[in-house]
Amino acid sequence: MRLSVTIVLITGLLVIIVLNPILTYANKTQHELFTIYSQSIPDPLISTYLDQANDLLKKSELYNPNLRLDICLNDGSDYPDIIRGIIGQAFAMGFYNKVVLQGNLNTEINVVELNGYKWNFTQLLAHEMIHCLQFDKLGLWKSKPIADIDNWKWEGYAEYISRQRPGQCDLYSNLKYLQKQNTGSWEIVLEDSTISPREYFQSWTLVQYCMDVRKMTFTELLQDTTGEILLRQEMKMWFEKMKI
Repeated sequence: MRLSVTIVLITGLLVIIVLNPILTYANKTQHELFTIYSQSIPDPLISTYLDQANDLLKKSELYNPNLRLDICLNDGSDYPDIIRGIIGQAFAMGFYNKVVLQGNLNTEINVVELNGYKWNFTQLLAHEMIHCLQFDKLGLWKSKPIADIDNWKWEGYAEYISRQRPGQCDLYSNLKYLQKQNTGSWEIVLEDSTISPREYFQSWTLVQYCMDVRKMTFTELLQDTTGEILLRQEMKMWFEKMKI
């Protein structure tokens, strides 16, 4: 009985902390609909990158201009470590209405670094914000990890919306770029020396095929029962045809 009560109390405490980042941060800064939690005064450049990420989100059918998001920086608070302990390690984590950085942010060059690898900060923000929009649109029970949604659809859509720099919007060019990459590495090194995980890049191109060539919406993509293998075969045939 005591063990059960202890577990319940600890779980309840964790939930309270996760839902209320201010309990572990010294500062709270408001920018538009974003609340930035940090230990020190945040670099003003962060607001610029948030605006850039928000502009990317506007390209999504899931966009909610009234959704308030918490941005939790990794600058000395225990909060990112708590999230890492619950969910696991990543450059950042997007869930509910929160984006939590776990890598080290360098605002001067707009990157987040983790274990020697760099992710474009603006695009990372947009990627994780898309997960918040997915939750906002679909609700808890129809979102991952509770709902049985193919990971390539879930993560690929976040990459599809966030990867909108010049040279990233053309499917044929992306597939050619993928062909040139070292197949033994877990990451795809992009032209700005940042990375996208190979699995994410492959999922991104498949979602891009469905959205740009098949002209599907994200809602239609979730409902579509065409298997991933068949879709990849279709995309490969399309790619070979485009070479001619």
